[in-house]
Amino acid sequence: MTTATAERPAVAGGSPARASGLTGTGHLVRLFLRLDRVHLPLWLLGIVGIVAFSASAVQGLYDTPELRAGYAATVTGSPAAIVMSGPPQALDTVGGITLFEINLTSAVGIALMAIFLTVRHTRAEEEAGRTELLRAGVLGRHAPLAAALIVVGAASILVGALIAVSLVGLGLPVGGSVLFGAAMACLGLVFVAVTAVAAQVTEHARAALGLGIAVLGVAWGLRSFGDIRENGVSWLSPVGWVQAVNAYGDQRWWPLLLPLAAAAVLTVVAVLLTRRRDVGAGLVATRPGSPRASTVLSSVPGLALVQQRSSIFWWTVGLFLAGLAFGSFGNEISTMLEDNPTLSDALGGATGDDLIDAYFGLIMLILVLIVACFAVSSVHRLRVEESAARTELALSTHTSRTAWLLGWLAVTALGSLLVLVAAGVGVAVADTLVSGSAGRFGELVGVSLVYLPAVGVLGGLAAALYGWLPRLGALAWVVVAGCFVVGWLGDLLKIPEAVRDLSPFNSTPRLPQEAMDWSVVLLLTVLALVLLGLAVAGFRRRDVGSA
Repeated sequence: MTTATAERPAVAGGSPARASGLTGTGHLVRLFLRLDRVHLPLWLLGIVGIVAFSASAVQGLYDTPELRAGYAATVTGSPAAIVMSGPPQALDTVGGITLFEINLTSAVGIALMAIFLTVRHTRAEEEAGRTELLRAGVLGRHAPLAAALIVVGAASILVGALIAVSLVGLGLPVGGSVLFGAAMACLGLVFVAVTAVAAQVTEHARAALGLGIAVLGVAWGLRSFGDIRENGVSWLSPVGWVQAVNAYGDQRWWPLLLPLAAAAVLTVVAVLLTRRRDVGAGLVATRPGSPRASTVLSSVPGLALVQQRSSIFWWTVGLFLAGLAFGSFGNEISTMLEDNPTLSDALGGATGDDLIDAYFGLIMLILVLIVACFAVSSVHRLRVEESAARTELALSTHTSRTAWLLGWLAVTALGSLLVLVAAGVGVAVADTLVSGSAGRFGELVGVSLVYLPAVGVLGGLAAALYGWLPRLGALAWVVVAGCFVVGWLGDLLKIPEAVRDLSPFNSTPRLPQEAMDWSVVLLLTVLALVLLGLAVAGFRRRDVGSA
């Protein structure tokens, strides 16, 4: 294994010259931008598009002081609302309400972008062996890390700027919009630096991702606890720092000094840590495995399950907690909407119990769309396995291509089912605790299962792209984003029904508000199976290693 000492003599014009620690950074920046020519635009369009659509949907719903006062009274007294959206600030203005509605999407979106892209260009490159290959030439010790920080940091700043432009375009105050965009950019920079440190500590990309996401979860938890108790604990969280700017209230720029300082310190820590480890290794040594493989690893599904068990577990926990948070709003929704007919129209103009059913139908749709993200990401693990040459190694045994593909997809289907049930149980448990009645428990869990064929269609599409055109696998994420916009904002944005019907989630009966239609569920099941067959046919025909 190559050691961390990478300043090699370079010969230029016959004279040896010693490379600096940043030699080659510019070349790597261009390389990373080329590698991200698909991923980066998708992240930018996804985050900014969803934030802009969400913000535009709020405009016009709270155009009178009475409506804004009713909204503020409802969410200020709701711990669940504060956990989801942040501190209730400037809710007497349309801008304040808009930020309260988009805080979750914008903050989590930019943090996840920073985490995933930083791991992609640091630890994942080392794990694949490409960094060691590049370091064999004239490449500075710190060049890979510096290039990753430049590319992902610039992407975070660009997202913040685009969010600010979109808010200004909606007619919101320029000063507050720019301040909020700057806050989101600073949050992204913090998590770029956090993930850079995580990439030095761990040896595997999955572990670095998990560590970065865990820091995000802890930061969100500290912010939530501090805002609910009003005890100042939120000042221990990067999320709390950026939300303290109060963009449309008493605007404060100084809290942004905290995330900028944290990002600078963590960057220095990451640079220092690169000197203390070998290329490809982490500061924390990987625990050696058992000398004897378990019987589970003797089958393709068993191997796939072992590879994805951590991911399935955390997705299950995350969707259960999200279900708890959303489900706790069930009894409050009537109070929130009884004096706001415009907002009620977004849920189909329902009233009373029908209004509550419409709300549960909407939040189950949102949760199921998140489950679809799990299904697509799980299918994309196949490409990772193939790129790392592990698929080719497995197929050199008696394992057939069909068995290999179906074994992995079986684990995807099982994981999707578990995550779906967890989301439904979370909503049902929260509703039972808040309402004091378990009358809707079984119904709400059943609602989540009705969407399984629709999730299967998205997973089948990702699998078909992997089977035939693995390099275009990112198109599955475009479809997921489209389904999200159609399902969440279709009514408010008045998207034509013909366009909305292209989403399998829109075609699925939105229980408990609508009546069950088994013919649609059967049709989506057949479509998912057809896509699965196409995936198998494509994988059997193409060359392995072309992913």
